[in-house]
Amino acid sequence: MPTSAVTLVVGDADLARRVCSDLTSQGWQTVHLGEPSDAELDQVLRGDIDAVAVMMHDDIRALRYCLVIEHLRPGIRLSVAIFDRTVRRQLESTIPNCVVLSPAAISVPAITAAAVDPSATLIMRRIPGSWQCLRDRDFTRWTLPMRLRVGSLLGVLGGQLRPYDVGSATLIAGALGLLVLTAVDALLGLQHASAMRAIYDAVRTTATISSPEPPESAWLLGWASIAAAMVMALTATFAAGMVSYLLSGRHVTLIGRRVLPRSGHVIVVGMGQVGLRVAEQLRAMGIAVAGIERYATAPAAPLARSLRIPVMFADGSSRRVLLRAGVRRALAVVAVTSDERDNIAVAITALACRANVRIVLRAGSDDAIMETTSLFRIGSVVDVNGLTAAFVAQALHGASPVAAGLTARGMVLADEGGATRPIETATPLRCSC
Repeated sequence: MPTSAVTLVVGDADLARRVCSDLTSQGWQTVHLGEPSDAELDQVLRGDIDAVAVMMHDDIRALRYCLVIEHLRPGIRLSVAIFDRTVRRQLESTIPNCVVLSPAAISVPAITAAAVDPSATLIMRRIPGSWQCLRDRDFTRWTLPMRLRVGSLLGVLGGQLRPYDVGSATLIAGALGLLVLTAVDALLGLQHASAMRAIYDAVRTTATISSPEPPESAWLLGWASIAAAMVMALTATFAAGMVSYLLSGRHVTLIGRRVLPRSGHVIVVGMGQVGLRVAEQLRAMGIAVAGIERYATAPAAPLARSLRIPVMFADGSSRRVLLRAGVRRALAVVAVTSDERDNIAVAITALACRANVRIVLRAGSDDAIMETTSLFRIGSVVDVNGLTAAFVAQALHGASPVAAGLTARGMVLADEGGATRPIETATPLRCSC
């Protein structure tokens, strides 16, 4: 229950305003500072401050504020939103009384549920090796339906040795051309040599190491001349494709687990912290994933490669890119970029490619998605900032939530014991700071 104590909210982003709004709507007294100086923090913390919430999108700035607050008021109840796992682990080890929350981790169970099983509010791993889903108010055991598991597996198998861009197509074309030319040359060589000798001569000729004695037949001599020219062209083609493939960073491969799936997969547009977590959980559930990221320099790109998640670097709102990612046979399209308008553009383009594709949108800091969905149905909307704000508001004052989700009757928080309860939330406009 609310008391006379005051909660300090630090941050100038929408997430901080949402936390302040939720605390105020639940009867808590709040003080909201955007980017306070150390002197301002010192002055405020001398008062009756019971807890502090640091809500920023910049992990390093959030880390610094936490260290300053701990120095000024050692042992104060502190909650902070941190996206990066490394920063989060360091902060937890440095400030034991700090509750470190990840907006990405909080929202992922709701996003994956909307993509894979829309009848569920949340899908999460509460017990190692076992998935649980929240329907209405109760957690039940959840397993991936066999048809989805088989569909994803077939999609990955169908992506083996399938070109996904011009560079990979050039590489495959050059390699196949050289193989076909070698086979034809070996078959023709059987007329005047044994099988092993014919294969040996054909391979050496294709590799431009040497060539057999010129044939006496005029047409064979003509074929040898044509084959030599074709070897030069195909070798150049293969070399160009190989260079393009190596310089691309190999975030999508031609064989293995990082191939671009052809069906039964989920397309995740926006491979930031949220998109990476969504892709990682989908893969853990047994669903194939194809990632799309606009910028090749995105910080999460190397991590996605280490997790064997295929990522195309292109504009996810492009019809050509979505078709190349297999939107017509995909299970769902999840648009989780940090810009709501980009997510809308992705959704509209995906629906233009396939009218009945399942769409999941990330919202949280803008009314654009709400205004658009009021005009026509474009998909399930997951309010990342709203879920995080409700989560933080409860965690600040003694609760131990593990997940948050939206139902038809409003927002629901689930605690460590599996119990759920509805939560009243507020709009950012209720924050008067």
